[in-house]
Amino acid sequence: MVQRTHLTGARVVLPDGVVDSGRVTVEGTRITAAGPAAGPVAGPAAGHAAGHAAGPTPRPAAGPAPDLAPGPADSGERALDLGGGWIVPGFVDLHVHGGGGASFSAGAPEEALTAIGTHRRHGTTTMLASTVTGDLDDLARQAAALSELAEQGELAGIHFEGPFISAHRCGAHQPSLLREPDPADVRKLVDAARGTARMMTLAPELPGGLESVRLLADSGVLAAVGHTDSSYEAALEAVEAGATVATHLFNAMPPLLHRTPGPVAALLEDERITVELINDGTHLHPAVLGLAFHRAGADRVAFITDAMGAAGMNDGRYPLGPMEVEVRNGVARISDGPTAGSIAGSTLTLDRAFRRAVTVDGLGVEAAVRALSATPARVLGIADRVGSLEPGKDADLVVLDDDFRLRGVMRRGAWVVHPEHG
Repeated sequence: MVQRTHLTGARVVLPDGVVDSGRVTVEGTRITAAGPAAGPVAGPAAGHAAGHAAGPTPRPAAGPAPDLAPGPADSGERALDLGGGWIVPGFVDLHVHGGGGASFSAGAPEEALTAIGTHRRHGTTTMLASTVTGDLDDLARQAAALSELAEQGELAGIHFEGPFISAHRCGAHQPSLLREPDPADVRKLVDAARGTARMMTLAPELPGGLESVRLLADSGVLAAVGHTDSSYEAALEAVEAGATVATHLFNAMPPLLHRTPGPVAALLEDERITVELINDGTHLHPAVLGLAFHRAGADRVAFITDAMGAAGMNDGRYPLGPMEVEVRNGVARISDGPTAGSIAGSTLTLDRAFRRAVTVDGLGVEAAVRALSATPARVLGIADRVGSLEPGKDADLVVLDDDFRLRGVMRRGAWVVHPEHG
């Protein structure tokens, strides 16, 4: 018998509005209904949703309204009154290198599962595994190992960040391992991923860059502009060639200046580009984040973690590919070598990014949901399955309290973190 669970007593964030005192019904691994618990919606949600609402008036229930009274003990019918708070879609992370002391760059499935589990417990129900610059053969080996987890549904795919990036903007990547984006090398990595390569970050101004962007686009792999020293004009050429993502906009690229706007202006102004933003309070000043968010809009912003192995862990020393990172006060920096002192990814989790977006940056709840769920799901081409609370989609959701702190996480109908247990 398929278990049916009714989640009630919380505000529910739907694609076109917030339902106060709503409900979400889950059967097996799917959402079967989402909307008001019973009767008409009383009005807009209070607090942040009302003050910063980004969508229209809340909509009626999606799917038939069930009788929420629990049935007989053997009926498979369950109701869970959350007693307040919010139900939002599971978060989708386009860019994450590790967590829980583990790194995707290790190329070890058990270590990758540790990182996946860490981020799931913080609300990320869908994620790409991001690699870091390394030897080409080693990256191919990592891709082959990670592709197995993608094929099993543990990952949404692989994101190659490096080695085809600028030595002038390499950040936490090992300079000696960088190389120009020869299309043959790009193809080698894509092929090694066995159909699970979803994105590659490269510097399009390098020799072979534009040809590689075209190759990726033709192969169904997202071409992302990042770790680049490109000009405004070169970035526009990359977009025309097929690039559709800006890797952690502002970070590891020339700054936005009034006479030399660089890639930031080119990527922000083009409607074809989705911009990644790291909302940890370290990578971007709140004013800069607000500038980018309000210029691009929630439908073109994807909040990412860019997290390395220290996410969910204490301060200390951690590996990042071939590099060593030291974390102090939650900020990760390369500990030695030619790039010592460079920020090395983050220790962020997306539940913290969500809370900061609403309570610090002043974004509306609906806008934050789009940037953490709907937009990255669309970018990955999986919005028919994840990214919003709608009947027929995977039962991936996050339960937050009234202060936007995480209470529960469900993935494909199973509790990762139960809201009654924490």
